[in-house]
Amino acid sequence: MTRKKKFHDDHENHERWLVSYADFITLLFAFFVVMYAISSVNEGKYRVLSDSLVSAFKNTQTQSSGKPIVVIQGTPIQPPAPLPIPAITPDQRLEEEKKAKTKQKMKTVAGDITKVLQPLITEGKVKLIETSRGVTIEINDSVLFPPGQAKLQAVSITALSALAQVIASSDFPITIEGHTDNTPIATVQFPSNWELSAMRATTVLRLFNDAGVSAERLTAIGYGETRPLETNTTIEGRSRNRRVSILIDSNRPEEGKDITE
Repeated sequence: MTRKKKFHDDHENHERWLVSYADFITLLFAFFVVMYAISSVNEGKYRVLSDSLVSAFKNTQTQSSGKPIVVIQGTPIQPPAPLPIPAITPDQRLEEEKKAKTKQKMKTVAGDITKVLQPLITEGKVKLIETSRGVTIEINDSVLFPPGQAKLQAVSITALSALAQVIASSDFPITIEGHTDNTPIATVQFPSNWELSAMRATTVLRLFNDAGVSAERLTAIGYGETRPLETNTTIEGRSRNRRVSILIDSNRPEEGKDITE
C-alpha cells in the first residue's frame, strides 16, 4: 500500500520583518524632514517677528492700578482732555472790575489817612488796621476826650477835621464805634459806660458831618465795655480798651427783602 506524501500549501514567510522595518525607516525619515524644516527658519521673517515683539513691549505703559496698557505702534499718547473752564458772564466780569476799582480806591484812602494822622501814628495813639471789610482807624480816647467826658479836646479837633476831609472825598459808608474799659461810671449825664461810649461816637459823627461827610454814610454805635482789645486788669490794658474805632466799610448795604410775605 503506497503512503501518500504530505504537501504544505502555506509556506512560512521569513522576510515579513522587512515590511515593518521599511515602515519604520519611512517614518523616521519623515520625522527628520520635519525637524530640519523647523530648524531652518527664514532669518528675515525671524527678524521681523523679533522687532515687532520688542516694539510692542517698549510701548507698554502701566496704570496706577498695575494693569498694563498696550499702545499701538505709531499712535501718540493722548493726554487727558482738560476740564472746560466755565465762561465768565458779562455780569461777573462787571462785578470783578467793580471790586478791583473799590479795592484801589480803598488803598488810596488808606494812604491819605496815613499821611494825615502820621504824627499820632508815630506816637502810638492811632492804628490803621486793614480788614476784609475795609480799613479801621483805632484812636485812643486820651487823644480825643478827657476822662469820663464826651467833649472833644481842642488838640483832637484839628486831627479829626483833617481826617474828615479825606473821608468826605470818598463814598464809603462810615461806622463810628465808642468803647470804654470796665471801670463803672454813674453820673447824671452818663448812667453807665453804654451812654458814655455812645455819646463819644456821636460826638465824632457830628464833627464828620459838619466837615462835609454826608449823614447818609454815617453810623454811630456805643459798645461800652463789651468789646475789649486787652485785659482790664492792668492800667495799660484799660488804656488800650478806651478808644474810638472808625470803620471805613467797602461793603455797601444791600436792599432788604420782606420775608414775611
